[in-house]
Amino acid sequence: MHTDAKDPMTAIARHPTRRPAQGAHPARYLLAALAVAGALGFAGCSSAPKMATVEPSHADKVVVKKSQRKLELHNNGRVIREYRIALGGSPDGHKFREGDQRTPIGDYLLNWRNPNSNFYKSIHISYPNERDKLVSRSLGYSNPGGMIMIHGLPNYIQSEALRQQYANRDWTQGCIAVQNHEIDEIWSMVRDGTPIKILP
Repeated sequence: MHTDAKDPMTAIARHPTRRPAQGAHPARYLLAALAVAGALGFAGCSSAPKMATVEPSHADKVVVKKSQRKLELHNNGRVIREYRIALGGSPDGHKFREGDQRTPIGDYLLNWRNPNSNFYKSIHISYPNERDKLVSRSLGYSNPGGMIMIHGLPNYIQSEALRQQYANRDWTQGCIAVQNHEIDEIWSMVRDGTPIKILP
């Protein structure tokens, strides 16, 4: 005995080309079709591969915030690394002369590096520029100072306890100091010619 007339779904399943029996509700078939399509759509979305975030391999800018004792590595305007720094014994204000124990304020370049520094590794900041020299002379100083570096700890320090003491105080002559493992990371991520902005 055939049940096609009584059950339109069975009839369509057996005879795909047949029209639904009279009295059947077309809306029911439309809803069923939409449900299947939606299920397939969700399955497609859930199986799509996720895009991995690629960590930048280098910094295109270095920013130093003296008052916060912070050095940041930037890439495309985003901070990708951050370090606590030590400064000189008189850190406030711009550098005007040799021996003032200050770190300059302004825009410079990290223009060369020394792997055999007295302070583990060091990267040179291009202070003084022509403006720095002019201002220093106008204030009556014969030497604006120089050799301002980002560097690690003094090479003679071997004790971990002593390293920690250096980490929590200002001790340089105007340079910017970090821990040795940190200068290793900065060294690998910062290329010669990278701009550095030093803020008050």
